[in-house]
Amino acid sequence: MDLRQLEYFVRVAELGSFTRAALALDVAQPALSRQVRLLELELRQSLLARHGRGAAPTEAGQVLLEHARGILHQVEHARDELARLRGALVGRVTLGLPPSVARALAVPLVQAFGQQLPEARLSITEALSASMQEQLASGRLDIAVLYNAQPVPGLDIAPLARDELLLVQRATVPAGPAGAIALRELTRLPLVIPSRPNAIRMHVETVMAAAGCAPRVALEIDGVATILELVEGGAGSAILSRHALAGVARPGAFALRPIQAPDGQPLHIPLYTAVSALRPGSATQQAALALLRAQAGQHLGSF
Repeated sequence: MDLRQLEYFVRVAELGSFTRAALALDVAQPALSRQVRLLELELRQSLLARHGRGAAPTEAGQVLLEHARGILHQVEHARDELARLRGALVGRVTLGLPPSVARALAVPLVQAFGQQLPEARLSITEALSASMQEQLASGRLDIAVLYNAQPVPGLDIAPLARDELLLVQRATVPAGPAGAIALRELTRLPLVIPSRPNAIRMHVETVMAAAGCAPRVALEIDGVATILELVEGGAGSAILSRHALAGVARPGAFALRPIQAPDGQPLHIPLYTAVSALRPGSATQQAALALLRAQAGQHLGSF
């Protein structure tokens, strides 16, 4: 099995087209097709289903795609480690962030990364915590920031920060009592909330269940922007992290209230860093992790 063939196959599978993959790889399409066909002959399996609009992985192709991404990532990691022996922190670091955290952290982190690790490259993926755990295990991510992470075999998890959860309402809603709203009072409000297994949804349900109540779900919507549009339109209230509201185009359209947990403290959800316990991190990845912690301390607060 040839690394070039794996790279060609992955690019075709991801882009869904031999033509687009050939342009991205800067190779002739006949040569690309030939290499992918040689891989299929070696494995004695059809990996891509060709159709009028391009190509899509077969069942065998999906299996190989997951393995191939990890293999190519590890090869790149080995090259980076060898380059490090020349004295520079180089290579690519892949980081996964929850969308709400990315709103507050991505821009300052990218700027700091460029200043402190100028010869390295940072790739940021936005995804849900459950998806990022799978990507860490397969080698597609080097580092991830996870909400409410639990111990998982094969992952090293460490506390990073706490994210405050707020009740978000349309600003034109008649004013209620000032200050925080008690957790139990949320049962009176129709909520526009993400579907499971969104980590914030699961956390809110767990805390409310411990207090002997449950949220009143009006709509299940995935995506902060759409949730905010629905809240502004009067569809209900939302429970979002404070950082999810960073950069909102119309901040005056919303009224924000802290949520008082049963212990009398503001409701928070913890954030953790996670890395693979099975693959040693490169010096560049370790430097990126330290930089992530420093930036989280400045922009997300302490744990």
